[in-house]
Amino acid sequence: MRFKNKVALVTGGNSGIGLGVAKAFAREGAAVAITGRDDATLASAARSIGGETLAIQADVSKLSDIDAAMGRIKERFGRIDAMFVNAGAGKFVPFDQVTEAFYDELMAVNLKGLFFTVQKALPLMQPGSSVVLNASLNAHKGMPGTTVYGATKAAVVNLARTMSADLIPRGIRVNSVSPGPIESSLLKRLGMTQEQLQQTNDWIKSQVPLKRFGTPEEIAEAVLFLCSPGGGFVVGADLLVDGGMAL
Repeated sequence: MRFKNKVALVTGGNSGIGLGVAKAFAREGAAVAITGRDDATLASAARSIGGETLAIQADVSKLSDIDAAMGRIKERFGRIDAMFVNAGAGKFVPFDQVTEAFYDELMAVNLKGLFFTVQKALPLMQPGSSVVLNASLNAHKGMPGTTVYGATKAAVVNLARTMSADLIPRGIRVNSVSPGPIESSLLKRLGMTQEQLQQTNDWIKSQVPLKRFGTPEEIAEAVLFLCSPGGGFVVGADLLVDGGMAL
């Protein structure tokens, strides 16, 4: 119960890694707020998290949505003690097929949305609060088709350091996690056939020394450590949780 009587915000908390982290915060006593773009999955996620979970429909690429979300959190809870800035878009195309619209979409969600989520949460955060940004293995490893996505996530790793320099005088710690391949519905959303999906899964596993995908629960363990008093001397760090894939 490391987060008893604490308030945790998880952006993109309606599925995948975000949902896993939100459930972990709730299990350890936190009051939880989640954001997401889809009302149906938000409602389902809130039920699975339980308690008095606050589910907020918000598109983090729109600053007005971020403002509205922070207003609702202030009204319900009055503060934020721990924040996992997770909302993001995972889209991949070959370098020569990147369009301006594709580039702008990923930058708006993965970088702009993340940046302003933290900025606009500051009035609700007191000394002792903590922020964890969701980066990616792709911030560290070059892979075909990931030029824009990887660039946004490399920027996130850097923001964990530069935000730390700005916010440590306020007593707010900032760190990031870089997940490797995690069990989720992401690959299924890419429109692959069953055969293509199996081939892709097999190839990814072959690249991971542990020969398996990670789980949202394993990412949650890392996030909660970084947000907890046990991680109190960790500032501006990026924690790779990738089964050794970066090796």
